[in-house]
Amino acid sequence: MSNAGTAAAAAPTAVADVRLPRRRGIELALIVLAVTLSVYGYCAVGLARAGRVPPGALAYGAGLGVLALVAHLAVRLRAPYADPLPLPIGVLLNGLGLVLIYRLDLETPGDHAAPAQLVWSTLGVALFIVVVLLLRDHRVLQRYSYVCVVAALVLLLAPILFPAVNGARIWIRVAGFSIQPGEFAKVLLAVFFAAYLAANRNALAYTGRRIWRMQFPTGRVLGPLVTIWLLSVGVLVLERDLGTSLLFFGLFVMLLYVATGRTGWIAVGLVLAVLGAVAVGRVEPHVGARIADWLHPFATIEAGRGPNQLSQSLFAFAAGGLLGTGLGLGHSVLIGFATKSDFILATAGEELGLAGLAAIILLYALLVERGYRAGLALREPFGRLLAVGLASILALQVFVIAGGVTGLIPLTGMAMPFLAQGGSSVVTNWAIVALLIRVSDSARSQYDGREAP
Repeated sequence: MSNAGTAAAAAPTAVADVRLPRRRGIELALIVLAVTLSVYGYCAVGLARAGRVPPGALAYGAGLGVLALVAHLAVRLRAPYADPLPLPIGVLLNGLGLVLIYRLDLETPGDHAAPAQLVWSTLGVALFIVVVLLLRDHRVLQRYSYVCVVAALVLLLAPILFPAVNGARIWIRVAGFSIQPGEFAKVLLAVFFAAYLAANRNALAYTGRRIWRMQFPTGRVLGPLVTIWLLSVGVLVLERDLGTSLLFFGLFVMLLYVATGRTGWIAVGLVLAVLGAVAVGRVEPHVGARIADWLHPFATIEAGRGPNQLSQSLFAFAAGGLLGTGLGLGHSVLIGFATKSDFILATAGEELGLAGLAAIILLYALLVERGYRAGLALREPFGRLLAVGLASILALQVFVIAGGVTGLIPLTGMAMPFLAQGGSSVVTNWAIVALLIRVSDSARSQYDGREAP
């Protein structure tokens, strides 16, 4: 009895003395692998197109390696318990995106996008480092939720004052410099939704009126949230940025479900999404044309007008087969406009094949899963909702874009995270990864006998 009692008394102390592994060495090894694969892809393009290693291969590898190493040191210094996977995944996807854009630049001598994308990627990694170093606790963001929502609405309204580009008012262009404010607004809205739902989750889940099998919260609780969401989506509809509107709607529904635990919100969201798509498709000719292309992707060929973008994309995926044609040996440039942005996944599918495409999708899935894991491991609701919201942004983007270019759903104009051309997109995605790093550090450190600093 005495020995058993002594062992029982010593058990809590032994458990408390156990320190969780920080796993920064694993992160560094994976970063080295990510940089190596990116440089290999860059060299493969040069060998396929010109029969020699590109002259800038060493500089590209050194630049990407230095950026990744500095980001790793920032994580090692300020977020030692963070998940070791998000940063290497971001480096690999960003590096592969630069390779694909460089490969397509070789087919479009008058339109070189890789140098600008490299600059934006550098700015994105710099923002990642700033967030990791300065944001010591993600809970600080909860205090500024209303500042975030006001800033988000201002960013969404700003492009209305500028000329439309390709039929959509989503860009701010000044003296050759352009940004897409909606990319930054989605992170700010995720912060606001997470903060508001965390503060009102009990009222949303347990108060209100029951209609059939659904219990709807009172207007006083749900009203402000729905109002902000309607304003943001309404502005995006006016700007004809329907892809981001769909993203915001999905983010709103998913966070509402996570906050309340009621699956009925998913059903309501799906019904409203279908009704909204039908209504907008009938009112907006541009959207109606995309739905028609989705229903009949080869109609333009049968009419003798040649393949459209969607059919060319499907041809690219088919040509890739299981293992692909090889980097630099495809013909996805025939897609034409938006080859480097909306349709860059078609280049990956053709030149890397089904195997390479599956690997890319698995990387995204793993990044999203780590975000969900970090959020669910937290004890406090704001961090949980923030992590789930940020991971859901990535998941929804990948689903909408991959579904559109493969003909699964109607095509919407959005940028594939890290892969596609788009400076605002890559900077925002690095900010999302930084916030997930911060949340994961808090999630693991709370089980190590201390709270996050």
